[in-house]
Amino acid sequence: MTPSPIRLLHGFATVGGWTLISRVLGFLRDVAIAWLLGAGPVAEAFFVAFRLPNMFRRLFAEGAFNMAFVPLFARRLEGEGPEAARQFAVEAMSVLFWVLVALTVLAEIAMPWFVIALASGFDDPEKFELAVLYSRIGFPYIVFISLTALYSGVLNSFGRFAAAAAAPTLLNVVLIAAMLLGRALGWGIGLTLAWSEIVAGIAQLGLVVWAAQRIGVTLDIRRPRLTPGVRRLVALGIPGALAGGVIQVNLVVGTQVASYFEGAVGWLWYADRLYQLPLGVIGVAIGVVLLPELARRLRAGDAQGASHAVNRATEFCLLLTLPATVGLVVVPELIVAVLFERGAFDASDTAGTAAALVVYALGLPAFMMQKVVQPAFFAREDTRTPLRYAVVSMVVNVAVAAGGAPVIGFLAAAVGTTAAGWVNVALLWRGARRFGGELQVDARLARRAPRMLAAALAMGALVLGLAEAQALWLPGGQAVALGAIVTLGAGAYLVVAALLGAFRMADLRTAVTRRRGA
Repeated sequence: MTPSPIRLLHGFATVGGWTLISRVLGFLRDVAIAWLLGAGPVAEAFFVAFRLPNMFRRLFAEGAFNMAFVPLFARRLEGEGPEAARQFAVEAMSVLFWVLVALTVLAEIAMPWFVIALASGFDDPEKFELAVLYSRIGFPYIVFISLTALYSGVLNSFGRFAAAAAAPTLLNVVLIAAMLLGRALGWGIGLTLAWSEIVAGIAQLGLVVWAAQRIGVTLDIRRPRLTPGVRRLVALGIPGALAGGVIQVNLVVGTQVASYFEGAVGWLWYADRLYQLPLGVIGVAIGVVLLPELARRLRAGDAQGASHAVNRATEFCLLLTLPATVGLVVVPELIVAVLFERGAFDASDTAGTAAALVVYALGLPAFMMQKVVQPAFFAREDTRTPLRYAVVSMVVNVAVAAGGAPVIGFLAAAVGTTAAGWVNVALLWRGARRFGGELQVDARLARRAPRMLAAALAMGALVLGLAEAQALWLPGGQAVALGAIVTLGAGAYLVVAALLGAFRMADLRTAVTRRRGA
């Protein structure tokens, strides 16, 4: 049975909608950090500390573990029933929990070395000590957020996407509230942010546990046992640890290089937050919905349905990614200035962040397409092949970032990340051809994709012209100008794309009607 494109779009919209809310709140969080801390030493220390647990989360929980766990759980759910699937989830969670506890204890003891591994360029003793302190306070967040990722995988396999997608919003709500409270009460903003990570982790885990209990799924933590299912999970998860978190690992390499340039850790952080908005909203939605869908289709022997799902996911990805990429490349300084340039964040910070944003944006289509192609491997329980490709892309990243730093400075870190992204997606796409027709571009996608690109380029020309002439036609300030440019650009893209046949308005109307009915 071919999966309904409206059903897939509904899933993408549910996850993407909540992710969009989370990313908007994340922008508000980062705007507040830029306002209060700028790109100074306290901000850089917190960014390194915040990246540490999130790096391990991406590698072991959302990356390797979840990519291996979801297909195995979905197969048990489809083939053996809810109780067998629940038992497997309990076994998996018990092992995950105790591994995380051991990792946290190790990290607390060895935290100075962890910080050196991430930012050896922090030669200012005060900044280094702050990074160690913030890291020790916030690292236990990995336990809560990793268990949240497991519960999210369970909910997604049942087709319940909303709670898992909504959980990240709590992190940003808690951090924003903590900064406002900390400023009002005179608390140190760095320490306030570090402690609020733990509060946010508890809130996120509580939400998905509640959602799972509502559908009758209750999980508990037991003595870990290496059952056959857990051994299979570990066998799939170990090679997937690198493949599932390749973007995060490459960002860590970038952080290491940037730590040798004053202010660059902050500039790369803010640029990363900007290009991560479309990547998070679109890419996460595609990955979350597509992986269990492919696992179900392949188990049922529905190759046609699997191919249809991949093509529609690619179409959805390109429709939104191409204009986002063009927009970020065309007006980066205006975007950064409007969002961040206030308080401790000055014009030099805007210039550095905008330069990094352009480089990251050029890699955005590659990062997006990884979210489409990787599930084709993971759904077949093949995590070793993406691992090999990830290793190659990481070598490229290290070579470009480290080799380019003496020539182009901190921007070499961003160039390395983007180059690695394109190498990785090229290898993934070539390797996936052995699956047969599943990764073959169908007639509809082949017809629509070039038209989407043409519409995006037309939008870019309009946006560039409006930005260059903004002082003449709209003297109301940069924020008003950016709002008008984004609105006009998005409208122009939709009109041109519809006229060229890149998509049909009827498809969107049907999806919206279906979503309202649901």
